[in-house]
This record gives sequence, structure tokens and C-alpha cells, in this order.
Amino acid sequence: MANPPFDAAAAKARCLAFRKRILDVSQKVSALHISPAFSCLEMVDVAYNGLMNRTGDPETEDKFIISKGHGSLSQYVVLEHLGIIPKEMLDNFAKPGWPLATHPDYGNPGIEASTGSLGHGLPLAVGMSYADKMDKKDRTMFLVMSDGEMMEGSNWEALMVAPSFGIKNIVAMVDLNDFISLGQTSKVLPNFYPIVEKIRAFGWESLEVDGHDSQAIYDAVTSRSRTKPFMLVCRTTKGKGVKFMENVPIWHYRSPNPEEYQTALRLLDEAYAA
Repeated sequence: MANPPFDAAAAKARCLAFRKRILDVSQKVSALHISPAFSCLEMVDVAYNGLMNRTGDPETEDKFIISKGHGSLSQYVVLEHLGIIPKEMLDNFAKPGWPLATHPDYGNPGIEASTGSLGHGLPLAVGMSYADKMDKKDRTMFLVMSDGEMMEGSNWEALMVAPSFGIKNIVAMVDLNDFISLGQTSKVLPNFYPIVEKIRAFGWESLEVDGHDSQAIYDAVTSRSRTKPFMLVCRTTKGKGVKFMENVPIWHYRSPNPEEYQTALRLLDEAYAA
């Protein structure tokens, strides 16, 4: 069913709880991608809890792909919150014999595509949107992708194809945290910028917002013209909410020790109380 009117205060409370849940999972495995999940969490939450039409019918409800597969925990915690995956499944994240892996795998509840080989999510979303157009299905394909994977040529082919084929029912959100695994996107590939102008030149509608402002994300997406495919560039901070993790490359794939875990929980409470 369609979601009720967007509540930014409720979104903020959810995202705090989601970050704490990811930290909780981090104490059960030796390593995981915390900071990539923290940077895109608001995007994933707003998609599921504000934008997507969830009818319960796989033929009519909106679809979601997280192309930056290393940010999968942001999707897993939201799917758990919605009752789509059970708590015990996330409690056993990345453990032998359990289905939730570091990157999403198609076939698990709520997962529309196996991702993590970066540069594949947008082409998949465009293809699925084109299939819907041909089948006259009135639904939207939502996608969250990273700025680093925009280095892949397959994304620029997809950017060119979508408007050429008259695709309008796609909303892509770029996690612009300015980091790839070991460095800054702006230093590795400075000609990536300015990104919004490049996207528009390929025939898309595009805006840029604060990617940790849930209301801004919601307003930008809902105000789109719906006459073109839409890409929202979201400025974010890798590891958002935990100061010692923010924009520090080592936290791309690392679990905090027990002392760091407690410190992270305290810093989250302080950040959200500010």
C-alpha cells in the first residue's frame, strides 16, 4: 500500500535505530562495511518508508536496487524493520549456512538483484524500467548507487539509453560521499565533477541535496517532473554519525572492538541529540 505522509522526525528516529542495529551486527562478525552503509542510510530509508508504493503484489509494487552492494546493511536493516527479513537472519549476517552475505544476493527476501560488482545496478534498473514500459506497468524503479561506481562506463551507457528509450519511471540516487575504498573520488577522478550538469546533458532530470536530510530527499524526488528519468545526487559523509569513523578509509571494511562499539553508540546519541 502507499505510504502515509512523510514524517521527517520519524525518519530521523528510524535512522538512529538503524545505525545502532548495524553496530549491533558488527559485534557478531569479524568485519563488515559500516561506513558505506551509514552514508546512504537516509536514501534507503526514504525510498522504502516515504517514496515507494508497496502494494504487496510483485507485479505492481515499486522496486528497489542497491547498486553499491557493499552498502547492503543499509537495506537489510530497513527490510528487517518492515518485517521482510526476520531478525534471526540479520543476527546471522555473513555467517556460514545463512543467506545474507556482504553483498545482496537475488532470491533473498526483498532483494531484486545481486549487486556489488560496481556499475551493474543502473543498467539493471534501466532494463527493468524499460521492461515495465513495454508491459505498460505503472510502477517506479528506485536505485541507490555510489559516486565511485560512476567511474564505470556501463553507467554512462545506461544514462544515455534511458532517455533515448523514453524511460521515465526510474529514480536513481547517487551517494556522493567523495570516497572510494582507499581514497577520495575528487582526487582520483577530478573530472567527475560537476556531476549534476553531466547527468542533465545525458537527458536526465537531476538535482543535488544533502543526503542526510531525509525531508530534502523526499521533497526533491516527489517534486520531479516525471517527464524524464530522475537522478538525485546526495552529498553525504562516509560513516555519518560516528566521528571517529567519518571519512576515515580504514572504516570502509572493519568491525569496531567492544570499546569502540560503546564509543560509537555514545557518539550516535550525541549526534542525534544535537
